[in-house]
Amino acid sequence: MVISPVHYIAVPLLAAFVIPLFAKLNREFVRIIPGIVLLYLSYVSIVLMNQVSSTGTISEVLAGWAPPFGINLVFSAFSGFLASLMTFMGLVIWIYSYRFKKIDDEPALKFYVLFLMLITGAIGIVLTGDIFNLFVFLEIVGISAYSLTSFYRNRDGAEAGFKYLLLGAFASTLILLGIILLYSSIGTLNMADIAQKSHLIPTSLKVSIFILFVVGFGIEAEMFPLNGWAPDAYSQAPGPVGAAFSGIAVKAGMYVIIRLIYTLFDIEGSFQFLIVMGLITTIIAEVSAMKQTNLKRMLAYSSIGQMGIVMVAFGIGTREAIIAGLFLMLNHAIIKGLLFLSSSYLVYNDDNKLISSLSGLGKRLPLVSFLFALGAFAIVGLPPFSGFWSRLYLLLAAADKELIYLIAIILIIAVIEIVYYFRVINKLYFKDIKVKSDDVQKPSINAVISMSILGILIIAIGIYPDLVTSYLGNAADALLDKAGYIENVLVDINN
Repeated sequence: MVISPVHYIAVPLLAAFVIPLFAKLNREFVRIIPGIVLLYLSYVSIVLMNQVSSTGTISEVLAGWAPPFGINLVFSAFSGFLASLMTFMGLVIWIYSYRFKKIDDEPALKFYVLFLMLITGAIGIVLTGDIFNLFVFLEIVGISAYSLTSFYRNRDGAEAGFKYLLLGAFASTLILLGIILLYSSIGTLNMADIAQKSHLIPTSLKVSIFILFVVGFGIEAEMFPLNGWAPDAYSQAPGPVGAAFSGIAVKAGMYVIIRLIYTLFDIEGSFQFLIVMGLITTIIAEVSAMKQTNLKRMLAYSSIGQMGIVMVAFGIGTREAIIAGLFLMLNHAIIKGLLFLSSSYLVYNDDNKLISSLSGLGKRLPLVSFLFALGAFAIVGLPPFSGFWSRLYLLLAAADKELIYLIAIILIIAVIEIVYYFRVINKLYFKDIKVKSDDVQKPSINAVISMSILGILIIAIGIYPDLVTSYLGNAADALLDKAGYIENVLVDINN
């Protein structure tokens, strides 16, 4: 069987529709089928990433219509890296969520169908070569995310989901308007063709389209001031969903903004704009995180702050900075994933999810507390953990461009992170126990396995960063090669 990027879309999409049918035969299929799908997609990632490293970018034409008239998928070292990261995080989250709570079969059915749809939409955003289909995949992510946010059907969850829905609808409107203006100007929706013809768009119109797209996709990328949905959504959604948002959905939104700036439009000042917005996002989010008393909201603001730092890295624009940005995205996925997954057990029986309720849990939940502390040490950039290297790469990239103010701000942000994360660790290990042993939820074996996988990765990459740096370098080269992207997609019509 020929392995194709189409499998990333077709297989999970098909599985999401057939799960209810298999559930009629045996309810356990509801939980098993997503794992089989994600294992297969992991195999697809390995095969395609090896193929890309040897033969270059894969452009898959669908239905026999060559670009720019037809739909195509583009699997490059850059998009492939993100698709593979999303697949891996999906698999880890599936392992964790297998019987995460004792829920009956109907909620489990809804959860896994929505979960597969979220992964399908996010990977579709990364792989599609057509901007309208990018919008369609964004809608799939949005609908899944709104539903997962309000999964528990309580008042706070419904409010968080509704807030997310309103912002998402606003974003969709702006994106559609941008697509209309773009198509009316140059008559194409293929992203490689847009990149080739962007010089034909009047500058004022190009800037307007760019603003519409950045605002629309910036909501999913958690860019300030468009991230008002995130704290509520992260705090009210089930623990595995928080990890899916940070490790999968947000990466898709960030990918689009990066692709807009590096490939589609050549607008003067766009890189500086990304730096400024990244700094504003980071500073406001980190200061807000320090003020939180709710653990999940603290992690949500921290997640927003980390994505702001990613924006800064890609705003610098050099190859070294792009590698740093990709490294930050990788670390954000695995470290934030570990923090969200472990925190779910720390506040399992606390409806308010208060940091003050964690006192002494280091003794009641030693493994979960250790893994949370490991994630905290890594996210603030302490050696010898993986977060140290991405921060170091970013600082070196800023130093190469003589951006001293960036170095100062990044270091100050690191201090703020240390303050609020160590406050939690202090509660876990250096305060008297307040909770009874009966009020503590022990992690299931599958939860231990999934969290341990992420913890081992954090340590392994921290000790030996070369495990990933070659892939990051190839991804950075692919992103910078705008001419190569256009040629790989439009080679048939250009010849």
